[in-house]
Amino acid sequence: MNIGVLGGAFDPIHTGHLIVAEQVRIKLGLNRVLFVPAGQPWLKVNHTITPSGHRVEMVRRAIADNPCFELCTIEVERPGPSYTVDTIEVLQKQLGRQAELFFILGSDSLAQLHSWKEPSRLVQICCLVTLPRLGSNLPDLKSLELRIPGIMHSIIQPDVPIIEISSSQIREHLARGLSIRYLVPDEVGRYIEEQKLYRKL
Repeated sequence: MNIGVLGGAFDPIHTGHLIVAEQVRIKLGLNRVLFVPAGQPWLKVNHTITPSGHRVEMVRRAIADNPCFELCTIEVERPGPSYTVDTIEVLQKQLGRQAELFFILGSDSLAQLHSWKEPSRLVQICCLVTLPRLGSNLPDLKSLELRIPGIMHSIIQPDVPIIEISSSQIREHLARGLSIRYLVPDEVGRYIEEQKLYRKL
């Protein structure tokens, strides 16, 4: 069983996340993709993010119509900063040895992977599915290999489109009173409106 894992703050989740997840699922033949909202991303410990309850509900609504997508709340249920290697290890134990995990990340995150918690352990327990990001080239893999032995054999680079949508862009639009139609699924847009999220105070 091949399982994709897409983590992130999802503040908010947007159509780019969904397009990329579906493209990766199809191209790699994944049985399902787990969406894992971060509890407190360790890279954003000094940043304010929307309470997890709202972010989880937006993910739930965004993926509801795709039977191959599944919400995983493992990180928001765990106290303290969220580390990918811890999440992958717990998922592996829960899913069993028959499950092969494919962690989905952008090329910008790959370039910073050496600064993550136990990156050498991470590349041993899952495959890294690296996606292109606008304005970010794939880092030199030979240099990465020197820092993280084994990473070159762990990376998969599927041919997926670059989606020019970001959560920060959406938050900015909302703060300015601009439309976010088609940037987020309709159900997410309605939830944001109902809960009055991301409005400039």
